[in-house]
Amino acid sequence: MIKPLVDVAQDFPILNRRINGHRLVWLDSAATSQKPESVIQTMDRFYHESNANVLRSVHTLADEATTAFTDARVKTAQFIRAGRPEEVIFTRGTTESLNLVARGYGDQAVNSGDEIVLSPMEHHSNIIPWQQLARRTGATLRYVELAQDGTITIDALERVIGPRTRIVALSRISNVLGTINPITEAAAMVHQHGGVMVVDGAQSVPHEATAVRELGADFLAFSGHKMCGPTGIGVLYGRMELLEAMEPVMFGGEMISYVDQETATWAEVPQKFEGGTPNIAGAVGLGAAIDYLAGVGMDAIHEHSRTLGELAFETLKSIPGVAVYGPARPHAAALAFNIDGVHPHDVAQVFDSLGVAIRAGHHCAQPLMHWLGVGSTARASFYLYNGQDDVSVLKEAILETKRFFQR
Repeated sequence: MIKPLVDVAQDFPILNRRINGHRLVWLDSAATSQKPESVIQTMDRFYHESNANVLRSVHTLADEATTAFTDARVKTAQFIRAGRPEEVIFTRGTTESLNLVARGYGDQAVNSGDEIVLSPMEHHSNIIPWQQLARRTGATLRYVELAQDGTITIDALERVIGPRTRIVALSRISNVLGTINPITEAAAMVHQHGGVMVVDGAQSVPHEATAVRELGADFLAFSGHKMCGPTGIGVLYGRMELLEAMEPVMFGGEMISYVDQETATWAEVPQKFEGGTPNIAGAVGLGAAIDYLAGVGMDAIHEHSRTLGELAFETLKSIPGVAVYGPARPHAAALAFNIDGVHPHDVAQVFDSLGVAIRAGHHCAQPLMHWLGVGSTARASFYLYNGQDDVSVLKEAILETKRFFQR
């Protein structure tokens, strides 16, 4: 019996809600995770006791806020095993982080005739910035061919990564299929040709221990709200030599070293990329989320997520009239499915009547929908507060949906 990890569900107050007379079963963590009481209390305490702007004043509250903000950067760097805290840039989320790389690095490093390698399974946030970069520079987009089960093989990578490849941008884990991609191998290939590896870690950082240098990532983007933290805070990790060579893309207060009426020079990394008042409370909340996840143990979370994802895949695969997409193994904690003859939005509405929250639509991955040959899918995604009983609830909700529409 797969239970929620060490009964952590009790740490998440929202899971006590009842929806339409049923207990809330949250199967939409790939969109956003729920927050433990410790994160909520930490942010509440910051606003109650230490709210002030950072890096600017010398009074007590400003000193406390700056210390909390700095500590959050240190915790984040340690969590992903960055070389130093300054390699962590705070952003609004994965989307802003990837756009920052495309603008700040891509505009300098990519020229006409160069190639940018993507995959059809990428979230729009890891496609559109590169499309726009290609339009600005005259570079060419190349897409890795997916295997029949929605995985990326080494042979497929070798066919598209070559001497003209400047950037390879891939998700570590697909937000739709739960596919776990071979980032280390892709990084080794692009590094042989002098290019860089950009990793969308929005789905992976919450679910597995991350060591950016071992992974081979030159840049890694992820969001706080998918890993038990608040919305509006994200991270861009970059190798220091790349960050130092990049130009900022947001200009204003605190990102400068000197300004006169005609010119300006930039502050050191990371302040160079954090113009304006940052999301201080968000960073503090992210630090609390990292403390919480570290307390549970990322290896345990990884094993739990993988086991639940594979169990859910096998369970849904056994139901007649249900199509499940992606690989059976290894499988992360998100899976997409369709019920024959029922639109995914109708599926999601029936599920909601039973207290089960899932996602329906194209999941910001329309090229993948085209590859699958569908317009949209339903998606269930699990996290540390889910257990085997939630897979059973998912199965029963599917059966009830089938009964409802058969009537």
